[in-house]
Amino acid sequence: MAMAEEPRWTLITGASSGIGAELARVFAARGYALVLTARRHERLEALADEIRQAHGVPVEVMALDLGDREAPQDLRDMLQEQGIAIHTLVNNAGFGLRGYFASLPHEKQLAMIDLNITALASLCRLMLPGMIERRRGGILNVASTAAFQAGPYMAVYYATKAFVLSLSEALHDEAKPHGVTVTALCPGPTESEFSDTAGLKDSRLFKAGVMSSAEVARIGVEGYEAGQAIVIPGAKNRAGAVGAKFLPRFVSRRVAGLVQGMK
Repeated sequence: MAMAEEPRWTLITGASSGIGAELARVFAARGYALVLTARRHERLEALADEIRQAHGVPVEVMALDLGDREAPQDLRDMLQEQGIAIHTLVNNAGFGLRGYFASLPHEKQLAMIDLNITALASLCRLMLPGMIERRRGGILNVASTAAFQAGPYMAVYYATKAFVLSLSEALHDEAKPHGVTVTALCPGPTESEFSDTAGLKDSRLFKAGVMSSAEVARIGVEGYEAGQAIVIPGAKNRAGAVGAKFLPRFVSRRVAGLVQGMK
């Protein structure tokens, strides 16, 4: 009698809405078991119920605030208590703020760094050794096309996503010889709560057109499963990333500042 395959547990942060919720649906449709985490417990439970009914995969909910420095370790402890070994880590939790660096709230900018950078790096460090030991699985970090240039009026957000991209690329090369994939997903403007939180709805960036969270998630998971280091959904976004690479930096940052469009 053949032994049942070990569940491919996928931990998704920021799973309560937007790209995170759609990533959960895509992974579930491919047969992955899920651990969903975010601050909003009721939303997570509703998504978990939907996914269990639609795909019949195990779904666990662990609500916490990853902006807390102790949260990644607490999350790992909770997983160990339940005997869950993570196959795929999806670092999706994050937020942005639009405005002048010198006038945006100090504490909110530090909180952005704690969530977008510190929590992400901590979870990578906590989960990657087990993946390497088991020689399977990987990490999907949600970066942004913001990672490819500096961003006036969203200075800290752009800088955090540059960190995510750089870290992901480096880990991709470190982990690949061990059978582990690390992928940076770099979406452009996307339909989600992010734009409301960041105050971007009236910017030129979002008025120029957005992709759906579902499409971004599908392309991201396909790229991760194909072992790609960087995935940029959408032809327009790929062209923008290439342009940022080859244009002089003063040009790319002025373009970024223009499309953010502070009035």
